[in-house]
Amino acid sequence: MSSSLAHYESFLINNVSTISSLESSLRSITWFLPGRFKDAELASEALTALLNVTSLYHDTILDKVVSSNPRYRPLIPASLHTRFTRAWTEKTTLYKWTARALELIRFTELVIEMSLRRKVSEKNKWRAIVLLETIKAVLRILLLRTTRRPLVSPLIPERDFDPNTLPPPSNESSPTLAPSSPSSSPPATPDHLRNNYIPLSPHSLLKSPSSGGSVDTSVEDFLLPKALTTSSVKPSLSLIRKLSSPQDWLSELIYILRPLVYASLLASDRLSKQRSNRALVAALFMEFLSRNLRRAPATSAVLERSEYARRDKDMIWYLLRGSIWESYTRPKLEAFTNHASQAHWLGLFGAFVREWIPLIDDYYYYTAP
Repeated sequence: MSSSLAHYESFLINNVSTISSLESSLRSITWFLPGRFKDAELASEALTALLNVTSLYHDTILDKVVSSNPRYRPLIPASLHTRFTRAWTEKTTLYKWTARALELIRFTELVIEMSLRRKVSEKNKWRAIVLLETIKAVLRILLLRTTRRPLVSPLIPERDFDPNTLPPPSNESSPTLAPSSPSSSPPATPDHLRNNYIPLSPHSLLKSPSSGGSVDTSVEDFLLPKALTTSSVKPSLSLIRKLSSPQDWLSELIYILRPLVYASLLASDRLSKQRSNRALVAALFMEFLSRNLRRAPATSAVLERSEYARRDKDMIWYLLRGSIWESYTRPKLEAFTNHASQAHWLGLFGAFVREWIPLIDDYYYYTAP
């Protein structure tokens, strides 16, 4: 088994650019599968889940290559999100495996719901959804207790480099296997650090302006984006401050429990055949309560501010939930698709939207918080 994995890892490293392009192409295809044949939505989401899980494994292997190969010298520093999540992944095994478990659930939860809808009763399907949300809430609270900081999304480092920038494959069969003999020669100089003796043209800021005009870009505009910020020099684990007050903890707990409360109330309403807005109202109330209780991050806390901005933007998904979807958004989309069918240049997009409307009606995890 280990030999097969080693061969696959070697194949991945030797063909990383081709595999990355194939993953991207297959992801694009999955958007157009629903409605094309029977159970097309299940095939589409199963392929998407498989691609996501495979990409997670590939990212793990590529991260080992990037961190262990002395010939790789990143010219662009890692993003703040990557620095923060990678630091916690390397610091504690509990964070690493809990975060990966949450990502795996996120990748497969919609496929699980689709399979349950075809195999079991409506009651058992909703029980499974509530169970999944309970597991996710417990794991998130465990991560919150481990880091004592607001959770970011996604919880694991993202691939933030171009696979084409990886150095050419070496004689090693796999990054997880030790080389047969240590190299006696020093590592080669990376191509981008070699002096190719080709003179570079002077930057426009260094050229003297012509008599008839002036330089459009000021020196300050050129230098300011390249200046170091406080986040650039902070330790990775300190990019987000610890939760200090009970109000901070309460805000995060409410945000974490919000999906579980929404799913539980929605399941109760669906099984009792009652048309009620209590699930939507409760979720919105918890959303705004968490937003009002959370602390105001400092201007220099770039990562925390971006996470809160992402949470605020995610509130637009409420347009696809509950009575807001049924009484406002869906009629608007249906009217648009009817109008688009009469316009040649909008017909394809209108058909694409029309195929997705029933999926939002039938499946919880398409628009779940």
